[in-house]
Amino acid sequence: MTKVPRRYVLQLAAGVALTGASRSVWADNYPTHPVRIVVGFAAGSTTDILGRLIGQWLSERLGQPFVIENRPGAGGNVGAETVIKSAPDGYTLFMVPPAVAANAALYKDLNFDFIRDAAPVAGVVRVPNVLEVNPSVPVKTVPELIAYAKTNPGALSFASAGIGTMSHLAGQLFNTATGINLQHVPYRGDGPAMADLIAGQVQVGFATMTASIGHIRADKLRPLAVTTLRRSDALPGIPTVSEFVPGYEASSWFGIAAPSGTPAEIIGTLNRETNAGLADPKTKARLTDMGGMLLAGSPADFGKLIADETEKWGKLIKSAGIKAE
Repeated sequence: MTKVPRRYVLQLAAGVALTGASRSVWADNYPTHPVRIVVGFAAGSTTDILGRLIGQWLSERLGQPFVIENRPGAGGNVGAETVIKSAPDGYTLFMVPPAVAANAALYKDLNFDFIRDAAPVAGVVRVPNVLEVNPSVPVKTVPELIAYAKTNPGALSFASAGIGTMSHLAGQLFNTATGINLQHVPYRGDGPAMADLIAGQVQVGFATMTASIGHIRADKLRPLAVTTLRRSDALPGIPTVSEFVPGYEASSWFGIAAPSGTPAEIIGTLNRETNAGLADPKTKARLTDMGGMLLAGSPADFGKLIADETEKWGKLIKSAGIKAE
């Protein structure tokens, strides 16, 4: 075996130490130029609204612009892949939507595995979906809706923001849990789905609180329940679905991720500052007004949420035979 001269070993050790020190200094100085937050949906979506809110906070705290870049397509997969293929240097982040939990089962030809290829940074907020009906539907409670659907098979349809979105999965889970058959009508986003629900073209919706709250307050839609396990401060008088359908839970959650391999120091900085934003009274008030339930915690906490939701919705998608468009 060839013996390596001692001076080369010392030089190599010194080089490794220098690289580590440089990396640490680089991470400590982060960020030194603008950061982009990729959103996998169009401007005005819930993901986009939350990304801009958190981006503004991070810009103020870290002294560099955090710029939103909308990359819609394939249920958020275009945006996710853009981030995953970017350099793991902290300058390309992803505003994680709940769609990532469904996409692993919906799309068979993905070029990435989100759990493997993305590094969780921080959870931001959990937003209830709202089980709501057009006011022309003669029901005011969840039990009344179930009874009406059973005695009038085929009479009710529910709108969603698209196949595999949380508004779709929430409706499918409701069908499965109650034994009814609300017919699914997919749209291209919350906007057109809500428009047809208000117009009475469809009768039932499971849209996010963010998309629903204004219409509910204007009495254009009748809320029957929220889909989280606890009631929402934004609609405190509205019960949860689980109060009538034990164990039911379906909610939209959002957070931040980076490409796998992003330095832990940078992830730590972003996690700390995001949590500080969630504790800020002004930011907290805005999120709460949107119906949000804060998800402050560690990167590991957010990673567990992603993994748990991916398993849950993957099982439903497979059992219901849901296919991507």
